[in-house]
Amino acid sequence: MPTKRDEYIAKLKTQLDQWNAELVKWEGQAEKAQASMRAEYEKQLAAIHQHQEQAKEQLRKVQAASGDAWMELQRGADEAWAAMRKAFEKANAQFKK
Repeated sequence: MPTKRDEYIAKLKTQLDQWNAELVKWEGQAEKAQASMRAEYEKQLAAIHQHQEQAKEQLRKVQAASGDAWMELQRGADEAWAAMRKAFEKANAQFKK
């Protein structure tokens, strides 16, 4: 039976996979964009990649934590995910134009 930690990790991994799939599409759009839009797209993608690395690092910390220690790390992971979600939504608005 999965623990709360296992469920939490699975939820984060699923969200990360969804973001990664969308990111691949956006990278394709950026490559095809006109020069005037390409710079803005690349700026948005760079921001997402930075937040993505922070989110992955928090996920690794939660995965490595033993016992109930993961719950202390959950707050940092939640904050990283919230920052990633915000950057993702901002980029989503840009790429949907």
